[in-house]
Amino acid sequence: MQTGVWILIAVVVAVFILLPLLWVIGIYNGLVSLRNRFKNAFSQIDVQLKRRHDLIPNLVETVKGYMKHERETLEAVISARNQAVAATEQAARNPGDPSAMRGLGGAEGQLNGVLGRLFALAEAYPDLKANQNMRSLQEELSSTENKVAFARQAYNDAVTQYNTRRETFPTLVVANLFNFQEAQWFEVEAPKEREAPKVSF
Repeated sequence: MQTGVWILIAVVVAVFILLPLLWVIGIYNGLVSLRNRFKNAFSQIDVQLKRRHDLIPNLVETVKGYMKHERETLEAVISARNQAVAATEQAARNPGDPSAMRGLGGAEGQLNGVLGRLFALAEAYPDLKANQNMRSLQEELSSTENKVAFARQAYNDAVTQYNTRRETFPTLVVANLFNFQEAQWFEVEAPKEREAPKVSF
């Protein structure tokens, strides 16, 4: 009889220890899964931004021959592109990090602004508008901007799902215990800058 009681006590104790442990493990694994999902979504943004950044030097080279008197604008485009590349690299090291994501949003907003000025100036050069290389670059940039927008939406959706799960009780307890930090959306700083630069001729 006493052996049966000890077995029953051992089972009850094991249940009270194992159930909470399994519960914590389940929550932890769910948070890891959601964090990996938004990091993967950011990698899609990274691919498209790299493609965009690689197109810009070709664009500047194409425009340079026609817009000899617009050197300041061309230098501003290259400078903004270089800042955007650095911000992308910083964000890629730790997707979701608030300061890195704000830096990326600011750099991309600045790049959008100078590209917009460049395309506005290009309107005054009919030969440039007719250039086949310029048209091809315009199409590639436009296509890439659309892909960036879709990738940004997917990333922001994944971040929202992760943050929502992280902030709900009782997951919040496990998230704080294991230092799951809040992830930052990828937003361009000013509403006007959220629009893709107009690249149509």
